[in-house]
Amino acid sequence: MFRFLGLITACCGFLFTSTLSVATEPRATITTLSELKAAIEDTMVKHEVPAVGIAMVDETGPVWVGSLGKADIATGTVADASTMYRIGSISKMFVSLSVLKLVEEGRLSLDDKLSDLAPEIFYDNPWEDTDPIRMVHLLEHTTGWDDNHLPQFALSDPTISLKDGLDYHPHSRSSRWKPGTRMAYCNAGPPLAAYIVQKITGQNFEEYVADQFFRPLGMNTVTYRLNDDVMQHGVSLYANDQRLSYQHISLRPSGAINISPEDMAKFVAFFVNRGRGEGRALLSPASLARMERSTSTSGAKAGLELGYGLSNYSSIYKHWVYREHRGAVNGARSTLAYLPEANAGHAIMINAGNYAALREISQLVRAYETRDLTPPSLEPRNTLALESTTIEGFYMPINPRREVTHFIQRVVGIESIRLDGNRLAREPLLGGVPEYYYPLSENLFRPDGISQAGLVITSDPLAGDIIQADSLTYQPVSAAAAFSLLGTGGAWLLYIASSLLFFPIWGVRRLRGNISAGLPTRVRVWPLLSSICIVTTVLLFRFAASSNPIDVLARPSLIAVAIMVATALFAVFSVVGLYAAYRARSSEMNQVAYWHSALGALLHGTVMVYLLYYGVIGLRTWA
Repeated sequence: MFRFLGLITACCGFLFTSTLSVATEPRATITTLSELKAAIEDTMVKHEVPAVGIAMVDETGPVWVGSLGKADIATGTVADASTMYRIGSISKMFVSLSVLKLVEEGRLSLDDKLSDLAPEIFYDNPWEDTDPIRMVHLLEHTTGWDDNHLPQFALSDPTISLKDGLDYHPHSRSSRWKPGTRMAYCNAGPPLAAYIVQKITGQNFEEYVADQFFRPLGMNTVTYRLNDDVMQHGVSLYANDQRLSYQHISLRPSGAINISPEDMAKFVAFFVNRGRGEGRALLSPASLARMERSTSTSGAKAGLELGYGLSNYSSIYKHWVYREHRGAVNGARSTLAYLPEANAGHAIMINAGNYAALREISQLVRAYETRDLTPPSLEPRNTLALESTTIEGFYMPINPRREVTHFIQRVVGIESIRLDGNRLAREPLLGGVPEYYYPLSENLFRPDGISQAGLVITSDPLAGDIIQADSLTYQPVSAAAAFSLLGTGGAWLLYIASSLLFFPIWGVRRLRGNISAGLPTRVRVWPLLSSICIVTTVLLFRFAASSNPIDVLARPSLIAVAIMVATALFAVFSVVGLYAAYRARSSEMNQVAYWHSALGALLHGTVMVYLLYYGVIGLRTWA
């Protein structure tokens, strides 16, 4: 039943990233390019991916640049090296590169205040006097802002200016905690940084990027817009077996780029060659090193090394830490990743919204790239200090990307940390494969097989003691609180299922006159109606996700309004159900049926108050 909250996340997150990905083993050893291509083709068939664009390079140049599959299913157009794909949030890397270019020129600083750089742009930071938002926070996603709301994602206007795009639906830019303490991915920060680049250079951001990076790197067809090249050479995008229309992105610096494997290979080579392209330096190695380092979270300040830098994050594969950024638009997924130790990197682009397919292809490529590498040496596995035992317990996530999903993430995201010999074991409370960490110091721990610090014990100015694991921030929670939340949620879901199963039984008995009208019926009906409201909400979200969820939920469509009504009626029926259960406490009726209904009314009422607190009752997805 909790899946409808996941659907909210999916709808809001058509431009996305992840912070730390732990790889799974490829299904076979990959030693040659022909084996790699065959394995990728098998994955495409398995996940029904029409086309895959690949750009693999090392220090000597291109290793494999091309495409597999069909750019368009209906026409049978074969994808090749010049086919253009949509790369979504990988576009953000050019924002950070542009900012770093201006920093090198002395025209900008990562510590400059947003209020000085762009006072005309609306945002809300309750801690502005003591903890102002700075340029670094825009790029490391530590402003504390909610991610863009659905109307911002849905705005499809190819002519809109960057300023007008920022002025549209601006109230999402409200800090929920002190800037520079927790990371939460936000699509509003980078385009605001791009706007500042425009102000400083006096040049349209897209043209500035073309002058400073596209043309010097020989990337001749890359574009932020739907132009003739995209119409002639662009892939068709698919979701749920449907061909999608082109979606213009109003905040173009955040995710609008169209690019071919040929051009993407030149961009990957730029990172592999540490800021050089076409025989000349475009950015210094020191700037790239800064791009790859997180500095502004509480964890980073305490020594954490893994996490999100400037549009660039750590991604673990076996014993190696890749630098990476991923992207998505509706019907497309992509990743750009490189391994500095191997002087190699790759980009993968698909014209399907299947994240599992992208992940599997990525693992195959990484297996090939690292096939001859010797694992790096690791720090000695120190004995845990006695004081570190205080870390044991349960932890709740407190840096949600989208506030609308916080009420579910803080429950299903609870994790436990325990001592396991001379290491820490970190494990989701609802089950999963534990991750192990070894001590580097009293407060810093590295993941198994990795030398960099990936978990830190530190403090947050609002939450107090916390742990940060890569970009996730957790607050300690008592065992009683953790299990009561999960227990209540589990009992609630069980009641919903049982109320629906029991309804045909007592409904038939009521029609036969075996159950009297009045309280014995009402005490059963109201909790049942609450259950039906929840099930209806789930089904509405599932239906929205089967078509174009952003378009459906970003406006007061029939489905979106129905979701608002269903969640509001859930609250009404829950209150009436509690009242009916109270009035029927002394009525003559089957006591098993009474207590089942009364418990259901109590569970619905408890969950209703919880949802009301987090703003889910009367949910307006378009707000």
